[in-house]
Formats: sequence, C-alpha cells, structure tokens
Amino acid sequence: MSDLQPYLDSVAKDIDLMIDRYFVSRVGELNNASAHLLAAGGKRLRPAVVMLAADTVKPGSSQDIMPAALALELTHTFTLIHDDIMDDDTLRRGVQTVHTKWDMPTGILAGDVLYARAFEFICMSLANDNAKVRAISMLARTCADICEGQHMDMSFSHRNDVDEYEYLEMVKKKTGVLYAAAAGIGAILAGSTAHQAKALYLFGLKTGIAFQIQDDLIDLLTPSVKSGKDRASDLREGKQTLIMIKAREKGIDLLKYRRDLSDADIDAAIQELTDAGVIDEVKKMAADLVAESNKHLSLLPSSKERQLLMDIGEFFVTRSY
Repeated sequence: MSDLQPYLDSVAKDIDLMIDRYFVSRVGELNNASAHLLAAGGKRLRPAVVMLAADTVKPGSSQDIMPAALALELTHTFTLIHDDIMDDDTLRRGVQTVHTKWDMPTGILAGDVLYARAFEFICMSLANDNAKVRAISMLARTCADICEGQHMDMSFSHRNDVDEYEYLEMVKKKTGVLYAAAAGIGAILAGSTAHQAKALYLFGLKTGIAFQIQDDLIDLLTPSVKSGKDRASDLREGKQTLIMIKAREKGIDLLKYRRDLSDADIDAAIQELTDAGVIDEVKKMAADLVAESNKHLSLLPSSKERQLLMDIGEFFVTRSY
C-alpha cells in the first residue's frame, strides 16, 4: 500500500482545487453553507475510486472525467449534511455541522444544492453522451437507494431485534451503493464494456459495505479529536449497528449505554465487547468483504490502477479515522 497514500493525496489536492474554484469562491449565505463541509477537508475516497476505475478501464482517462469525480464527493457531502440534521450531530470533519452553524432550513437547502450540482458536474465530463446518460441514471438510482437506506437506519432506532441480514441490506443502500456508483460511473465514462462496469460496480459495493462496518468501529473506538466526529454517538443513540447485533447474539445488551456517556463509560463498553470477541468478529466480517471484492477485479487486466483499487479496499478496513 506504499503507493496508495501519495495517490490519495494527489486526488485530494485536485478535488480541493475544484472545490475552491466552484464552491468556496462563490458569494452568498447559501453558497457558504453548501461549501462549509466541502472546504473542511475529507479523504476524497469516492473521487479516487472514480478515477482509478476509469484508468483501470482506459489508462489516462481519469483526467477527462474529473468533474464526475467531484460529483461523487458532492453527493457524499449532501448525504452527510442531511444525516447530521437527522441525527442532530454537532461535529463533522472537526467543524460545526451545517445546520448548527446556520439553521436547519439552510442545512436542508445546502444539501439540496450539492445534490443538484452533482448531476451538472457529470455532464461536464469529457465522455460519450450515451455514457453520460448511463452515469446520470446510475447516480439517480443510487441517491434513491441512499435515501431508502437512511430511512431503514432511522426505522431501526425503534427496534431492538434487527438482524444481521437487515443491517447489511441497510448498509448496502446507505453506504455501499455510493462506492459502487463511484466505480461504476468511472468505468462507464471511460468507455468500459458491460462486464467491466459490473465487475467494478460489485467491487465498489462490497468494499463500501466494509467501509461502513469499519466506520461503526471507528465511531466507538476512535477519540473525537482524531475522528472529527462525536465519539460513541451510535452507542448513545442505541443504533442497530453490526456491533450491537453481534453483542446481542452473545447476550450483551448495549442499550444500557443509551444515555450520556463519559469516557470511562465508553471504555467500559469497549472492554466488554472486546472480552466477548465482538470487536474481532466485526473486523473479520469487514476484511472478508474486501477479500470478496478483490475477486471481481480479477476480471480486469493487471495494472497499477487495479492494484491501487485493491489497496483502497484494504485501507477501508484498517483505517482508524
């Protein structure tokens, strides 16, 4: 994975320049709100997947579809703004969430602006018109799936019997499909065959699910100063994560932590879960998904870009923030 971080840094720099040009430099209160989380940074992983998928199909094509890479970052950020409203979170990427810095109506509209402009940026890519139509269709379906996944996640808060299958279906829609779309859109705009696009889409889907499982672990295990998020918010809210489901299977009721928690309380919960083997089980499940995702990439020719995609999958399940 020695080449991965320099590559991700390079993509982030390019995406940040586009964000500065198209969003940060714009005037007006709503524009400022829309640019707030974009300008706060981020790993820009979805744009990286778009560009690597394109270059895996057709070396050098990523430069032609940079606007589409930005479109995936806009889509991701729109979901974060709206998620923060629904979860009433106050911290994201180390800064105030949009709805707390401004107000809830502005937060909703800021997310809507990013959602709309994502489709505009796909159209700005240098690609075949038919490919752009297919990419737009994929992104539209993806956004609908994300909304359904978010609604499933919210509905789980009223239950304490969510099983593993239901959780994985929710995560597939809430997180997996956007990584799937990143890989699929990159492939389509680069002129891939149907088989190549499907292989890359499935790679993105499985690594995206693994990414969310790791995110659930990070929420619990990583201090706020490092993650830039409210630590253990899932635990406080009683969210039906894979951690909670696996814990319940072992007779551990995490609902007792559904309250304001001190650092000592969180540490006690982590110790209880570690002793029961829950943390290791959840980590293994994420790692297995990444191993499965790599099998889909075997349909594509060996290349530096294909290896970097595999490295991204590995990074998804080893990162701590």
